[in-house]
Amino acid sequence: MPSAAPAPARRRRSGPAVLRSRWLLALGFVVLHAWLVSDAIGWANTIYGDVTLYEWWARTGLATGEWPVLDFDWVYPAGALVPVTLPALFTSGLLGYEIAWTAMVVLLDAVAVVVLVRATPRGVLGAWWWLAFLLALGPIFLGRLDGVIAPLILVALVLAGRRPALAAAVATAGAWIKIAPGAVVVALAATRRRGADLWRHVVVPGAAVSAVVVGLAVAGGAGTRALSVFGQQDARTLQAESVAATWFSVARLWDPGVRFEYNEEIFTYEVPGAAAQRLAEALDWLLPLATLALAALVWWAARRRSGHGGEVLLLGAAALLLALIVFNKVGSPQFVAWVGPPLAAALALSAPGTRRNWAPPAVGVLAVAFATYLVYPVAYGPFLDGEAWMVVVEALRNAGLVVLLAGAVWRLAELGRHRAARREGVTS
Repeated sequence: MPSAAPAPARRRRSGPAVLRSRWLLALGFVVLHAWLVSDAIGWANTIYGDVTLYEWWARTGLATGEWPVLDFDWVYPAGALVPVTLPALFTSGLLGYEIAWTAMVVLLDAVAVVVLVRATPRGVLGAWWWLAFLLALGPIFLGRLDGVIAPLILVALVLAGRRPALAAAVATAGAWIKIAPGAVVVALAATRRRGADLWRHVVVPGAAVSAVVVGLAVAGGAGTRALSVFGQQDARTLQAESVAATWFSVARLWDPGVRFEYNEEIFTYEVPGAAAQRLAEALDWLLPLATLALAALVWWAARRRSGHGGEVLLLGAAALLLALIVFNKVGSPQFVAWVGPPLAAALALSAPGTRRNWAPPAVGVLAVAFATYLVYPVAYGPFLDGEAWMVVVEALRNAGLVVLLAGAVWRLAELGRHRAARREGVTS
């Protein structure tokens, strides 16, 4: 009987030890991505519809020399030509392109996980959460450029503490593929405590990457089109899934006059009508204003909490990325892929005593990701048809995004209000 007593303790120790195994994590990565690829194939064009368009742009450019940005305005920044073109260089036909595209996204995700595990003290924990996040979100990121930039956001956040210049370069490169990683650059800039650090660690590397991208685009004949992406969304109204469209979506439950219409030019369902258009125009101003306000909040909190720069940076990045969703008239489901990296990095970098601060948002992000999967691709048809259960799920998903943003803002304000004691070395 006495010898049996230690057994439960051994079992308690062995469980976490197994989860800390990098070999098990590697197996989990392979199994998860195999399932995601299988699920993506099952949904076919629902997931790979945008990839079909990427393939057409790339093949047309290689065959005729007519390229997006270089020869006509494009909805993406100039740097997106790199991931869009790469799969076409080594394949023929749409199927070959889709296989190469998927392999590229999975490889980038693998690189991000390796960096996360090797460069952080609790990287395996963060990596397991990242895999759970991808499982909850489903395969949508495999068929979008967001599957390229999400790993770049994660890598930039992991590197930000020890190699901020490299982090700024990675995030800037990501922003020239799709704008969202620019939130990391803003957070990095706002948390620099000295002007010299700002220039050396953020401005110079960001400017160098931007100069290369814009310079190559201009040399290719783009001219002012190198920056045309910043005006491409102006004519759009509210996308059906966007946070701002939630009221219109819910109103369908009692008002049959509220409906969504398909925009054949951009292949997206939108909310028609003057009210939706006015709200969309207001968001064109609210989004940059919210970004500026959050950058100011991050700057203020960073200067009052000298010992919590890492937490402020991660909170700032999370808040800015969430704002790019909440205040955006475009609400594509793959945008949620942007929110996972700050949480994965925070769980991997935070000390055991402060990790509990990240537990509620980590659970909340998983719930938002799974609700997004239910909306698209699982039940997108019922959502568009206004079926009550799916309208409620979408509304709760959007409310969750707002709550996550409010929570990040509240925590930043809390850190700023309570100035850290410098000499006593007080931590929270």
